[in-house]
Amino acid sequence: MDLIENRTIDEIEIGDAAEMERVLTRHDVNLFASVSADVNTAEFDAGESDGAVLQQGIIHGMWAGTLIAALLATRLPGPGTEHLGQSLNFHHSVGIGERITVRVVVSSVDKETARVGLECACVNADGLTVVSGSAEVKAPRQKTRRPVSRMPVSRLQKPGLRFAALVERARALEPLKTAVVHPCDDLSLGGALAARDEGMILPILVGPRVKIEAAGEAAGFDLRGLEIVDAPHSHAAAEVAVALVHERRAEALMKGKLHTDELLLAALDRTKGLRTERRLSHVFALDVPGQDRTLFVTDGAINISPDLEALKDIVQNAIDLAMALGEETPLVALLSAVETVTGNLPSTLLAAAICKMHDRGQITGGKVDGPLAFDNAISPEAVKAKGIVSDVAGHADILVTPNLESGNMIAKQLIHLAGASSAGIALGARVPIMLTSRSDTVDARIVSAALAKVISHWRKQRPLGLPG
Repeated sequence: MDLIENRTIDEIEIGDAAEMERVLTRHDVNLFASVSADVNTAEFDAGESDGAVLQQGIIHGMWAGTLIAALLATRLPGPGTEHLGQSLNFHHSVGIGERITVRVVVSSVDKETARVGLECACVNADGLTVVSGSAEVKAPRQKTRRPVSRMPVSRLQKPGLRFAALVERARALEPLKTAVVHPCDDLSLGGALAARDEGMILPILVGPRVKIEAAGEAAGFDLRGLEIVDAPHSHAAAEVAVALVHERRAEALMKGKLHTDELLLAALDRTKGLRTERRLSHVFALDVPGQDRTLFVTDGAINISPDLEALKDIVQNAIDLAMALGEETPLVALLSAVETVTGNLPSTLLAAAICKMHDRGQITGGKVDGPLAFDNAISPEAVKAKGIVSDVAGHADILVTPNLESGNMIAKQLIHLAGASSAGIALGARVPIMLTSRSDTVDARIVSAALAKVISHWRKQRPLGLPG
């Protein structure tokens, strides 16, 4: 066990010294910028101006200055030190990857008051002094020895960074002619207009014309030039939107201010709907801070308690989406409470059956494994601790939940507790359906439109089966 020990005032003499070395990393700069509330100049921002580069140079120098305080607190005098004052001069910036040696030397000692003065310096590998100055501390009188504290791992990620890249990629494709169903409030109407402005969709507004125009006027939106198809209420708007798909006037649907079941009732109508041989299912796409990939959670919105045939389609829909987004071999985890197959948990039996169906080619693309508990699906550490051997475990892209409740809760917890950015889409119909919550942000609607746009263009070479 590593121990840290202080130097009491009785042990300190003029000329005593301590030093340590640190290498400045990009992560250090991001953390420093975040703590100082100067996140605009953090390294994860692109397109830095000259002013931003200058400000980052100052931040890098200040980072070196903080190492002096760390040395005083941990080495000389060490734990129990009271920092009284510090005067530093910043001579040069510090570059990422640059090694800095921090040194403090005792210049004065007052045994009666326990005050200690120290000369301080930070020097780079070329011998250039980047920071110099002095510090005054009150040294501890009692000896202390304790284990070295380990700082928790901190991760910084600009929110929605992967989604921004997705939207940028989708811009290169032709906009989707999209029937926006009942956009009678500022969020749904504004989301449709924002998706249009980003080049994702060409919206056709379907619903009560008076309500749509009133919502646009109240929010200050310019609706000139937009096609509005009048429908008396939300149920009728859903039916009209589905009819526009059959007439080839629309290539996708976007949910507005209406309940999901109203829209799905029209989309799943056996005679006039948008059914295919594939089961309709919902996928949450989640950009989770701290994760190195986009996570897909399915199905948390449509299929309440799917049987084997429904689960097969849920898995295939999610694999198709991940592949359309560029994931060559999506890793799919069938979730349960445990990683062993047991008759006491039906979800483990379904997971095992899905894996065998994938082995036999009844589900295509990616790699599939299960049952896996949530931690075993996403945490390499948990996989190692439990001795699980799997190409999927610890690195899953797609999390397939056993029922709607668990899928919805996992997605919402990642959104509201982990700060994930989210988007939602329903797949398995003739056209993609942008199926967001009525309270979702404009950004969520734009990303949902990007998902629909990318998979719609991908499917033109891989059409789903149609009803016979």
